[in-house]
Amino acid sequence: MVSTSALPASRPLNWWLCLGIPAAAAIILLLLELTDLDMVLAQMFYDPVAGDFIGRHSYFLEDILHDRAKQLVIGFSVFAILGFIGAFFIGRLKPFKRELGCLVLSLGLATSFVTPVKAVTAVQCPWSLEQFGGHETYSKLMEHRPATDKPGRCWPGGHAATGFTLFALFFVLRDRRPRLARQAFVFAFALGSVFSISRMMQGAHFFSHNVWTAIFCWLICLGAYYWVLYRPAGKTSTAMNTQPINA
Repeated sequence: MVSTSALPASRPLNWWLCLGIPAAAAIILLLLELTDLDMVLAQMFYDPVAGDFIGRHSYFLEDILHDRAKQLVIGFSVFAILGFIGAFFIGRLKPFKRELGCLVLSLGLATSFVTPVKAVTAVQCPWSLEQFGGHETYSKLMEHRPATDKPGRCWPGGHAATGFTLFALFFVLRDRRPRLARQAFVFAFALGSVFSISRMMQGAHFFSHNVWTAIFCWLICLGAYYWVLYRPAGKTSTAMNTQPINA
């Protein structure tokens, strides 16, 4: 008898959507390097009279939408880790071991890549630039970094990744609960967008920083899903046919 804990067959992935849209977005972002869109959008959130960004000292944006929201996502990640560990011992969780493992892997990778990439790229935050009352010289992503004693740490967007990392929920739910998966996608996209805009209002990131972050988080979560959970119908049938039959 085949175990009822077997993973359901995965619906085929539409690679034109899964990879085509992120690729198109990346190309558009590279073309936008030829424009001043990032600077124009940043200026919309800067108050030249006050000499600061409109949300720089906002209690709601900093303490609630940044600190507390990040703590909630971290708490969710801790529960995911505990759930994955529990799946090795708790009968009701065992059927979801691979999903929980994929969730933990996705959350971990989609947040941990940010810090080392920030260190390598050394992109300055808007609030550090001369145009916005700082002391650093502006340079675009693909340009040479001017010499400085304080290299930037602003590309990609860390807080945006806190929201966009929840793309993982879409993939984890995709095969068992498709409708809930779509709702999870909308939630992750909306949360990441809210986090992105809030940090732009504070002068912490340019628009393109956050879009790049969304692309990276999506691709990381997609890769984890493909490696851990993706089981097309043909592959699933083959695995079931080769599985020993227990009396």
